Amino acid sequence: MYEAIKSLPIKDQAEKITRALVGVKSVNGTNGEINMADKLESILRSFPYFKQHPEQVWTQVLEGDALGRKNVFALLEGGFENNKTIIYHGHMDTVGIDDFGSIEEHALDPDYLQHYFENYSKDSDVQQDAASGNWLFGRGALDMKSGDAVHLCNLLFYSEHRDQLNGNILAMFNPVEENDHEGVMKAVDELIRLKKEKNLDYVLAINGDFVSPLYKGDSRRYVYTGSAGKLLGCFYIRGRETHVGETLAGIDPTLIASNINSVLNNNMDCAEKIPDEVILPPSCLFLRDRKAFYNVQTAGTTFLYFNYFLYERTPKAVLGQLKDVAQHVCDDLELFLKKQYTVFSENCGLEGQSPDWSAAVMSYEDFAGELKSKGVPVEEITDQVIQENPQEDFRQISFKIIEALEAHAGDNRPKVIVFFAPPYCPHNYLREEVEAEKRCDQILDRVLRQAEQETGETFSKKRFFPYLADSSYLAMSESAEETASILGNFPGWGKTYSVPLEQIRKLNIPVMDMGVYGKRAHTWMERVYKPYSFGVLPQLIRSMTEGILSEFAQV
Repeated sequence: MYEAIKSLPIKDQAEKITRALVGVKSVNGTNGEINMADKLESILRSFPYFKQHPEQVWTQVLEGDALGRKNVFALLEGGFENNKTIIYHGHMDTVGIDDFGSIEEHALDPDYLQHYFENYSKDSDVQQDAASGNWLFGRGALDMKSGDAVHLCNLLFYSEHRDQLNGNILAMFNPVEENDHEGVMKAVDELIRLKKEKNLDYVLAINGDFVSPLYKGDSRRYVYTGSAGKLLGCFYIRGRETHVGETLAGIDPTLIASNINSVLNNNMDCAEKIPDEVILPPSCLFLRDRKAFYNVQTAGTTFLYFNYFLYERTPKAVLGQLKDVAQHVCDDLELFLKKQYTVFSENCGLEGQSPDWSAAVMSYEDFAGELKSKGVPVEEITDQVIQENPQEDFRQISFKIIEALEAHAGDNRPKVIVFFAPPYCPHNYLREEVEAEKRCDQILDRVLRQAEQETGETFSKKRFFPYLADSSYLAMSESAEETASILGNFPGWGKTYSVPLEQIRKLNIPVMDMGVYGKRAHTWMERVYKPYSFGVLPQLIRSMTEGILSEFAQV
């Protein structure tokens, strides 16, 4: 690759590398992620510096990964004796290409897609962008192979101008970002190893993941000084089955689930209140009953879970909110069914005692604790479920564990069990009270002001990257006490899934997202804006790199 780009200006280098990376199909959960790692390693090894120092490019295979996916690292040591190190990082996987439909075979062909969208009259915005020639199309072009390309270009630049690098750059490219973030979590151990063995002092991590306009006509370029976190808030809902001919005698778990969904889903009253930030409400990702086939019996159980963003709120507070919502829904449903039964019985002339429509609400930790006190071998049952379902989705494993515990205990009482399932993304942001983080923030302000004067762009700084990102696993704002209070509510924690919380706290690297700019990520209209992403952003990141290393070198 080096021979093909060495004489090009950086904006053309970035585009050429982006095209090469887009051409590698690297859909999450496929062997394409391995192919992408090989491509990135090959590009790195083509740089003259790394030909001279081949040991400074290496890979880390993800232990236990069925596909054998791997992280890719490259360490560039600057021209001065300084252990201050900036991490450039990005992810190598993409979402699938099914959404391209009839042109799926061209999903990795930017030129075909540009010509296609030039003639696509159903969407004037994408048609205008394609006709301008300023946008590069294709799966991964925006999210985030162009961001990886920018990092590679800057790494190449500094490898040839080491006298401008008053410290080190560690480039890191990770798989498995688009769902469970296993790549970066495994990389945490490698970062700690490097920190010890090479005495590296990580002063900042810059993610090149994409940014987008927040509303139609928004021309600002966003830089984020932290990452939103995420919890998957889950509900296991056990009802009381009944024949539809006696429907009011039962408790329908789909009705409880629907009402919980109605309260939480896209409800800004349930979101955090932080002015001038992109704060998102909970959103439903799964709602299904457990009926396997048609009959005239109401459902017995229903599964429901929500994407829940974390900004400043603690996981414990989220658990409390989920339990409160479930309790209010169950209380309201009990009153509703009493009223309906009164109307029904009066209409039919029925007499006698009405059914009990109460349903218990509890956390998984309380449920498991209750069973343990009755002699139920919770850990053994959990292990058995995991062993019997080696390929099962993390989320479904959690529900299966609860089902198995219920069955063993013979516990069929109506109830809602509130718990968490993977992934868990910690949240982080630059804190005013932490001197090093405060200085990073101040340097960024200077860099952005200068960039506005030099480029004419309008920048806007925000605290929380609004999309889920690997940056969540390089630092965390939650205390050990806050996280400990919720780990018991992850069924199978440490067996099917865990997060290296203590290692992340040891690293605690300030993070920023200085990303490529584009539109419609995760859709077939995905595209990156070349003039900014390839023409402005590389220098912006270099200015930040040099500003941080120069100032922190004095400490």
